[in-house]
Amino acid sequence: MINTANGTISTSSSSANAQSPGLKTYFKTPEGRYKLHYEKTHPSSLLHYAHGKTVTQVTLAHLKEKPAPSTPTSSSSSYSASSGVRSAAARWLGAGNGSRTLGFAGGNGGSKSIGSTSRIGSLGASSSSNSINNMNFDGKGTYLIFNVGDAIFISDLNSQDKDPIKSINFSNSNPICHAFDQDAKDDHDLLIGLNSGDVYSVSLRQQLQDVGKKLVGAQHYNKDGSVNNSRCTGIAWVPGGDGVFMVAHADGNMYVYEKNKEGAGDSSFPVVKDQTQFSVSHARYSKSNPIARWHVCQGSINSIAFSHDGAYLATVGRDGYLRVFDYSKEQLVCGGKSYYGALLCCAWSMDGKYILTGGEDDLVQVWSMEDRKVVAWGEGHNSWVSGVAFDSYWSSPNSDGTGETVMYRFGSVGQLLLWDLEMDEIVVPLRRCPPGGSPTYSTGSQSSHWDNISPLGTLQPAPSIRDVPKVSPLVAHRVHNEPLSGLIFTQESVLTVCREGNIKIWMRPGVGESHSSNSETVLSNSLKDKPFVSSKIGSSSYKQ
Repeated sequence: MINTANGTISTSSSSANAQSPGLKTYFKTPEGRYKLHYEKTHPSSLLHYAHGKTVTQVTLAHLKEKPAPSTPTSSSSSYSASSGVRSAAARWLGAGNGSRTLGFAGGNGGSKSIGSTSRIGSLGASSSSNSINNMNFDGKGTYLIFNVGDAIFISDLNSQDKDPIKSINFSNSNPICHAFDQDAKDDHDLLIGLNSGDVYSVSLRQQLQDVGKKLVGAQHYNKDGSVNNSRCTGIAWVPGGDGVFMVAHADGNMYVYEKNKEGAGDSSFPVVKDQTQFSVSHARYSKSNPIARWHVCQGSINSIAFSHDGAYLATVGRDGYLRVFDYSKEQLVCGGKSYYGALLCCAWSMDGKYILTGGEDDLVQVWSMEDRKVVAWGEGHNSWVSGVAFDSYWSSPNSDGTGETVMYRFGSVGQLLLWDLEMDEIVVPLRRCPPGGSPTYSTGSQSSHWDNISPLGTLQPAPSIRDVPKVSPLVAHRVHNEPLSGLIFTQESVLTVCREGNIKIWMRPGVGESHSSNSETVLSNSLKDKPFVSSKIGSSSYKQ
């Protein structure tokens, strides 16, 4: 149990992850303290395989209210809202009472009585009295979906219960990556990519309705590696793509799928003639799925990210290059190389002007879409940078009131670092003013790096580190015992996750006090005012 009022943590005997004495329950920024609100983790007794096989990635999923059912349902429940989630967790942990009706609820909405009809294919029960299946279960609310070992876990973000409310096990492969589409027009809104290369689309609501530990109602793509048998390394819905999604693989290929296609017919593609060159091939038949293959690079693609309008796609890979593509034109726009080693993660600013990258050189780089080059780099990590994200909810204290972003806040993890980036201070003086650079940041020299915008469709070598302004972190903090794999920003909080599947929710300054009596609504409300801009964290595609 976490007690953020006095900054201490006490753990029960059943807690699998005790807090290290060296870890604090807060970290400081100029705007105040971020306080540890609560934690999420997985029941270690349920893991079939060691943690080292995969790196935990987390997806934030907000389920909207389901349309009113055609038949009336009970408005009462035999359990309180808070006990409902604990009971749900207890049921799939094997500690529940199979003869009782389960109130499946918690922080996300009111309790609902769930019936006991059996479900074909549900492996979590041996009789109808132990199987939960209620198509009228609303399920609305906010959930964390994360992978550990051979399992996917689902936690109710708005409940302070540490354990998840649902587990899904994969018998022959480990889940690697996942993505959620809150605007999906049908129920299939969750994508899961596996180490075997297999891909599934499912309904998150349907998984929550079912008590079993296997996927239910899943659509299966690239079955048994029929199209590509290398591991999935990244997966993403195409924004506004109406059910189109993209899957990246460890062999340098990406595939475009339509979720409603069965994939009948020949799904093969021509042999890639030059592994070092970007190329796109389309399916030979209209019924084929995937509908296209993008060969991006030689070696693994480690992470992919769409700009928020869906116009551009960024990839980073084992070869150390960031590549930015015009998605609709299927053309390379720009890109460039890391200073050393692979790039592991990338993220877009909300306005689509900048891209963050991080990797094995322990640096964070800021790329400008306008200049098509690196415009800043940050030093402060003592190991690989495994996740990056812009904080689109943070408001600059010196905003000019025009609606134009004059300062960006972003985060990067191995350990947790936060950065403030004032682009007027960095880009404009160095590109257009006499030598001397910015008074706020270390100066960049007036070299050829700043003379011209990089030509379209070219990959740039890494510039001299002296030619690009250096920024220093605002905050550098060790918040987990294990190295971090990612972070998420919401309006009310920052979420951090370590490689081994432990998640911490840090409330922003002032939020904990004002919402201490109503903690269940804090996080769900933060997701209603703005679309998901950082709905996925972690870079689980690389091997350590």
